[in-house]
Amino acid sequence: MKRTAIFALVSLVVIALVAWMLTYAFPTAADEHAIVVSATVAYVVQLVSFTIASRWAATNVVAGWGLGMLLRFFVLAIYALIGVKVLGLPTTSALVSLAAFFFVSTLAEPVLLKS
Repeated sequence: MKRTAIFALVSLVVIALVAWMLTYAFPTAADEHAIVVSATVAYVVQLVSFTIASRWAATNVVAGWGLGMLLRFFVLAIYALIGVKVLGLPTTSALVSLAAFFFVSTLAEPVLLKS
């Protein structure tokens, strides 16, 4: 439970920092809205993925981590194919930001899964 709380905090800080940096690359109000929506989606998915991986850590950490990666890939694909259009978001800023959030917040997983 402590690892999940630490991961939640680290992910929140990292996602917020990257979101702030992405607003310089995508400065319009619509792009900023897409970045906020993508950050929210990424944060929720990252917490679910880490929870899955940490529950599998005792028996097979690679399987749990792989399942989390499949979840991220599935969410990114659904977001690209359906979510962006339904929500009326700018495609480039929405997808680049979601992929960036997934990438940077996933970097903390191995450290916390080992402890």
